[in-house]
Amino acid sequence: MLRIIFISVCILALFSCSTPPIEPPIEPPAPTFGKQPSEQTFTQVLTPVPQVQSDKPRDYSLFTLQAAQVKSRSPNLVKQHNGLYQRVEQWSEQNGDPADLSQYGISAMQMGGADGQGNVLFTGYFSPVMKIKHQADALYKYPLYGMPKCSGKCPSRAEIYAGALDHQGLEIGYSKSLLDNFMLEVQGSGFVYFEDGGDKQYFAYAGKNGHAYTSIGKVLIEQGEVPREKMSLEAIKQWAQQQDEAKLQALLEQNASFVFFKANEQLDVIGSAGIPLIGGAAVAGDRKHLPMGSVILAEVPQLDANGDWTGHHVLKLLMVLDTGGAVKGSHLDLYHGLGIQAGRNAGYYKHFGRVWLLSYTP
Repeated sequence: MLRIIFISVCILALFSCSTPPIEPPIEPPAPTFGKQPSEQTFTQVLTPVPQVQSDKPRDYSLFTLQAAQVKSRSPNLVKQHNGLYQRVEQWSEQNGDPADLSQYGISAMQMGGADGQGNVLFTGYFSPVMKIKHQADALYKYPLYGMPKCSGKCPSRAEIYAGALDHQGLEIGYSKSLLDNFMLEVQGSGFVYFEDGGDKQYFAYAGKNGHAYTSIGKVLIEQGEVPREKMSLEAIKQWAQQQDEAKLQALLEQNASFVFFKANEQLDVIGSAGIPLIGGAAVAGDRKHLPMGSVILAEVPQLDANGDWTGHHVLKLLMVLDTGGAVKGSHLDLYHGLGIQAGRNAGYYKHFGRVWLLSYTP
């Protein structure tokens, strides 16, 4: 409106106005992805802190459900952590103030984050649901494989796509999308429905081929195909929809790692700790720093429907019940649950929050 008024005044003055200055473009603020400033510098993955200071809104509602799964399924983890579980549940029900953890005998170590400022990367994963067939046809032609017997490393992804595992009876189903197969591998497991008859099954992780993992998202960024700030699972899917099969396959072959599956009639989503996972309550972490069954207190970044950080975090209790090849150091992979919407939500996660590992010593 100001520009319109300015031009009108010039016209009324019979062009006596000088040329208006060029207005500099307004640059939007660079996305922080939930990073928070800190006055403390961390030099280790985990650093003991005398008190957890967090003013974020709290939601501990899912912790009890996830803890119940551990208690019913794993006497081993209960033996290791039961004192902590009891104290954390008592604290969360009676008080829940992070500043008062020590009153319940609970101590905390803060994760330093990759930046040394306490900003821990959260990514997301989920359980896909795929339609497949027992036998290949013109549409369902992309095989999912059981674990082969390999001396040394198994064939690379490119070699498998070229037929290295053909005629060995390893095919456990066929899908109609090479990318869907790849995404199932990235998640490590998922549910399948056989379109040509048969019950719903859970395809669990059976092993990998031993080759190094390369992120295809990183490849797309480096090739200038997708801007870094826009990278997500949805962005990869949208890119793939615009490519021919040869170009998609060439991208996937950049990741030589390949995952194999085994059919499981049990329909629980089981993490590497052997415990059914509850969306929003379980994370995959680095076992070097976070033992299976660990309890963490985390300021989880909140995203909107477009995958952008809302400017808010919510303080939650999470359990470390899974691992992942790309989950190292100050990096957590948050389990989002089952299905398309869970996959969309998980695919957006590349955001940061503060994290504390809790412990209890009688």
